[in-house]
Amino acid sequence: MPMPMPTPMPTSGQLVSIQTGQVHPLKVGARKLVSAIGKSSVQGPVVLGPLGLAGDEQADLSVHGGLRKAVYALPAEHLPWWQAQRQTRGATLFEESLAPGYLGENLSLTGVLEHELFIGDRLDFGGVVLRVTQPREPCGKFNAVMGYAKAAQDMVRSGRCGFYLAVEQTGHLQAGAKFQVIPEGRSTSVAQALQHKAWKHLR
Repeated sequence: MPMPMPTPMPTSGQLVSIQTGQVHPLKVGARKLVSAIGKSSVQGPVVLGPLGLAGDEQADLSVHGGLRKAVYALPAEHLPWWQAQRQTRGATLFEESLAPGYLGENLSLTGVLEHELFIGDRLDFGGVVLRVTQPREPCGKFNAVMGYAKAAQDMVRSGRCGFYLAVEQTGHLQAGAKFQVIPEGRSTSVAQALQHKAWKHLR
């Protein structure tokens, strides 16, 4: 079911964990592709440059990566919900808890959700500043990783998509760091942007 209607803007949050990943083979139906979805947690400070985290890769730079999509963040609160979807929609072989990074997220955050955060808002970590640019749009690779055919539709319907970030101030990030939300414009939330961009392709 969809997330609740907007509530007062969050003012702060926390970085729970950082994940990076390398390009690896992925089978989508009968096709053999490559993907960097499914990332692993890294410890200690991680260098963040204009194009993302040190040690992180993207397989298809036409849809991932670049200056506007340098980092992908996901609210950590969503992982139990996604695990429940896998179990109730037929992916009964996947009973393990979803670890941070499984959905491809670089940053697992708490304190900010898609219906509360707006395109253009900034996350200020003190030494690092990231700007929200757009929601994550699901694809067939996401269905394959999640183990059921309607995962992409569930992402759009629920709004539990996470969001891409541009790097405005480079530096180092480390799990446990806190950030402040700096509002900017606030005309379209991440959840609204997802509906505008993706729903027409999934009906």
